[in-house]
Amino acid sequence: MHHGSTPGAPSGGRTTAPPAVGRTSAPGTSSTTNPTSTTNPATTPVLQPGTGPVRSSRYLPAEADQVLWGRLPNGDDRPVVTLAPGDDLTIDTVSHEGLLPDQGSDPVAFFGRHGVPPEHVLADAVAIARTGRRHPEQDGPHVVTGPIAVEGAEPGDVLTMTVLETLPRVPYGVVSNRHGRGALHGEYPVDGTTVSVFADVVPGDDGPRGRIPITEGGDRYARFPLAPFLGIMGVATPGERLHSVPPGRHGGNIDVNLLQVGAQLHLPVLVPGALAYVGDPHFAQGDGEVALTAMEASLRATVRFDVTPAAEAAQQFGELVWPLVETHEHLVPTGLDPDLDEAVRACVRHAIAILGARYGMEPHLAYAYLSAATDFDVSQVVDLVTGAHARIRKADFEDVR
Repeated sequence: MHHGSTPGAPSGGRTTAPPAVGRTSAPGTSSTTNPTSTTNPATTPVLQPGTGPVRSSRYLPAEADQVLWGRLPNGDDRPVVTLAPGDDLTIDTVSHEGLLPDQGSDPVAFFGRHGVPPEHVLADAVAIARTGRRHPEQDGPHVVTGPIAVEGAEPGDVLTMTVLETLPRVPYGVVSNRHGRGALHGEYPVDGTTVSVFADVVPGDDGPRGRIPITEGGDRYARFPLAPFLGIMGVATPGERLHSVPPGRHGGNIDVNLLQVGAQLHLPVLVPGALAYVGDPHFAQGDGEVALTAMEASLRATVRFDVTPAAEAAQQFGELVWPLVETHEHLVPTGLDPDLDEAVRACVRHAIAILGARYGMEPHLAYAYLSAATDFDVSQVVDLVTGAHARIRKADFEDVR
């Protein structure tokens, strides 16, 4: 059966951490803008490993000897924790920004150049950077926490990951453009070196906001709302460990910014136990993620893991070819392809299929409805495989029985 399927349903109170389960230049390569840091822990507390609030009764830290760096779990990986369907788990995630070779591989030094004191740099980020457990030419940049096994999950089932809480672990982040990639590859970075823009978190009338300077070293800023989410949420695949950058049917680096608190991600189970994972934490991201990265910054996330058996899943989701996001207001089918036009087409096909599975809508009528009433958005254009997503209003189908 489908355990606990309501998006954003509460799951217990917050507690202190339980015992863990399972244009300043960086050396030679990276230019960074450098506003004066306002890393005020009274505004955004620094959540070092094992400290601060933890929502779930179970807590998974991002320990250097357990996380994957640049690769995604496969079916042969041993889980770092095993849950029953319906269980939730609080998970520490670590941003890769400040850890990479083009930033010096020393987060204390990198963030120190932006006024961040050493005690406000995450100890797990420092430990991961020191391990060097990543091949810079063959692996992706992302730090991945997991895998997380879910009892009874089998191929053909659907795993649903519900985001219950996302707590910023630090009051700062980074937006980078590197590798000649981004929407304007060949134009930016202008001189071919990595540009890493430091963005700190400051108080705002409606809550904390990120800020980026108008000019290098200037005292005027663009301020923008924070909307934290996990860029990577996925399930393990058979075969070799996949590169962390391109998303796929397994989820992974889908970068859909609607996956905020209360949202769900539905994924096909591809190996026994599902072996789920999370990573690539973001404080904010615009659709498209055009420069290459979002405002990358570490989060402490609480996620619930539910399983829908294959027979019931077919009725709810049809053939789940691509990841399906669900919010309180929208069904959000996705489409993925190296060619953005093909990604949009895949998303339209997925939307038609989900309307047929969920509501029994005939395909030609679903196609017409989508054209009249549904927005199709660009998720990202920078992850080797581009992504599109649709926002289907669930309220439009309230009278359908």
